[in-house]
Amino acid sequence: MRRLAACLIACLTTALPVMAAEVTNYSLDNGMDIVVIEDHRAPVVVHMVWYKAGAADEPPGKSGIAHFLEHLLFKGTDDMEAGEFSSVVAQNGGSDNAFTSWDYTGYHQRVAADRLELMMKMESDRMRDLALTVDDIGTERDVIIEERNQRVENNPGALFGEQRNAALNLNHPYGIPIIGWKHEAEALELEDAMAFYRKYYAPNNAFLVVAGDVQPAEVLELAKTYYGPLEPTPGLSERVRPQDPPHLAERRLIFEDPRVSEPYVIRTYRAPERDPGAQETAAALLLLSDILGGNGATSVLGQKLQFKTQVAVYASAFYQPLAYDDSQFGLVIVPVPGVSLQEAEDAMDAAVAEFMQEGVDQAQLDRIKLQLRAARVYAQDSVQGLARRYGASLTSGLTLDDIEAWPDIIQAVTADDIMAAAEMVFDRNKSVTGWLRKPTKVEVTQ
Repeated sequence: MRRLAACLIACLTTALPVMAAEVTNYSLDNGMDIVVIEDHRAPVVVHMVWYKAGAADEPPGKSGIAHFLEHLLFKGTDDMEAGEFSSVVAQNGGSDNAFTSWDYTGYHQRVAADRLELMMKMESDRMRDLALTVDDIGTERDVIIEERNQRVENNPGALFGEQRNAALNLNHPYGIPIIGWKHEAEALELEDAMAFYRKYYAPNNAFLVVAGDVQPAEVLELAKTYYGPLEPTPGLSERVRPQDPPHLAERRLIFEDPRVSEPYVIRTYRAPERDPGAQETAAALLLLSDILGGNGATSVLGQKLQFKTQVAVYASAFYQPLAYDDSQFGLVIVPVPGVSLQEAEDAMDAAVAEFMQEGVDQAQLDRIKLQLRAARVYAQDSVQGLARRYGASLTSGLTLDDIEAWPDIIQAVTADDIMAAAEMVFDRNKSVTGWLRKPTKVEVTQ
């Protein structure tokens, strides 16, 4: 059966083509980079502007300013009224939105291909000509505080996550929440937003990604017309962020909240990200996370903890390879009722220790590689997904060559590579272990 499975996987892998998107790139004289991804199957285009600035690039004491500015960009400019941008997109049958991460901020529209010029005209207008008022600041600041209340303050798991990230990142700004610490977000002012805007919202700090039914030469001419005249920020250097000192000791925390309905244990380790020209370790860690916890029914942790010992209702592993600086690798277990968090943690550690002794099951590795290859094929159906993959990668410090090489690097990873990555990442001195639970009752004796 093993030979038959291996044969089937080999045949499927050979038969499953990966259609490479036609990608063209340019640079304008003002430093703006342009990536065009052709897909002529439908008369649709996705227009995205990505800024190489996110929450990890904020000045000290101004946490939340990147996300705040994302909201403010939907206010007025010299040529548009507040709210007009999204209204025009909708009137033209399109949709638009924006997002902020630690490493980038992005703005995107999906419209009919013949509306691309209109999108460029409006997006280029708000790159350099944002017109904010004090009233805009007060109104939108209330909006983001309410957003924080809903997403974080009312969610024990989100509060727990903030504390864990802060413990894992001793000095690095990845330990600061994207939405901002509440006491700092409440104090953001007009000049804070405009200072961040004037520095980072510039053509020489941005990628334009256009995907869909377009011709690269036409995109370039439109970009020259609308983005080309914009002035760059002078003296803008590469991102240099505060870095962590050596991690010399394991950190642990217990977060208690009466609203917790399902207690769990989670451990995160410092882990390398995808580095330009050196993505092999990240590829091995990605496969390690899938082997350990990618699927509850077939993963190592799922099999050992959910089915064999039945101590967990859920067990998994996770890894985020895409980041500008060091990322994290994590393990999580949600115990069944009656199993304590200490027992759950011990069981999780025992399962990982067994895996380190047993090694990688080659058939499982081959199956996961095939699934990842198939997922890449299916991803070609989404021009927005393609544009997002390129934009997020480029603003995280990777190159077009890195993006194109990534699938083949994953397929080349061996079982030995994965075990070497596991030995490297499972360093308890570079970890944070957290327990989330309801408050425990403490009896006070007289």
